Amino acid sequence: MRSRVFGRTGRSVREIGFGAWAIGDAWGQVNDDEAIAALHAALDAGVDFIDTADVYGDGHSEQLIGKVLKARGGERPFVATKAGRRLPQQTVAGYSQDNLTAFVDRSLQNLQADTLDLVQLHCPPTDLYYHPEAFERMERLVAQGKIRHYGVSVERVEEALKAIEYPGVTSVQIIFNLFRTRPAELFFQQARERNVAVIARVPLASGLLSGKFGRDTHFESNDHRQFNRNGEAFDVGETFSGVPYEVGLAAVERIRPLLAGDASMAQLALRWILMAEAVTVVIPGARNPRQALDNVAAAGLPPLSADVMEALARIYVEDIKPHVHQRW
Repeated sequence: MRSRVFGRTGRSVREIGFGAWAIGDAWGQVNDDEAIAALHAALDAGVDFIDTADVYGDGHSEQLIGKVLKARGGERPFVATKAGRRLPQQTVAGYSQDNLTAFVDRSLQNLQADTLDLVQLHCPPTDLYYHPEAFERMERLVAQGKIRHYGVSVERVEEALKAIEYPGVTSVQIIFNLFRTRPAELFFQQARERNVAVIARVPLASGLLSGKFGRDTHFESNDHRQFNRNGEAFDVGETFSGVPYEVGLAAVERIRPLLAGDASMAQLALRWILMAEAVTVVIPGARNPRQALDNVAAAGLPPLSADVMEALARIYVEDIKPHVHQRW
């Protein structure tokens, strides 16, 4: 895997990371032994960036990561977590110094760390981006040595553009995949000019872009792909990237003929993301070692041809864009 510089930190990370939402909760039954094995497999394969959050399994994801890193010893990978979604209601007032400090202290304990590499405000209310004092509170946590860097995880491109106006924002995590291409229009250019790291999340559109789903695929009741289809629990853009399920299935069938060699649909989707130089790291999830290794292997695929890139762009414009482009 290539390494890319993580914004102004000066630290380099390999371009395929490990997204740890799926080993926490909201993706059906979680097997801790398999999750731990997935983490080990990813790290053994060279992954050195892990993304988690304090609400993934109410801290369970963080705890598994802390357990694995303690067992391995040696140099720790870059671990990014998030804070803010544990609030009972998403309000600007909730992002107080006391609350943010409490969230960070809990993550430090869960991850068995002395300092957190990166804490991201976890899809806060849009109004928060217009309150400089919220970012000043993160600066205090840096000054106290509790965190090294801070960033944001956003729902909308407009939030990302506002966030990077704050000089202390090191990174932006944003949904970017074959079904959500809008960040590449303006935001990526602005991020590069300001030397802000970009973390591409939901890279497989909640598994739609794995090419393994069909009309009769069953999702467990505790899987967000079942309980959040219409945004019942959180922003619907987090589930299948906001694309209506059957629309996404049809688009996947148009993509399938573009596969070459032994590459899987998921690997094609990941390789497409890596074609964007503004992306620092992409964070596909993995719940077992095979998935983790398949994700890493995507980095070894050759660059996609101009014809394939053009065909993928056409599928987006014709099938997907009307459903998502202006909304996020």
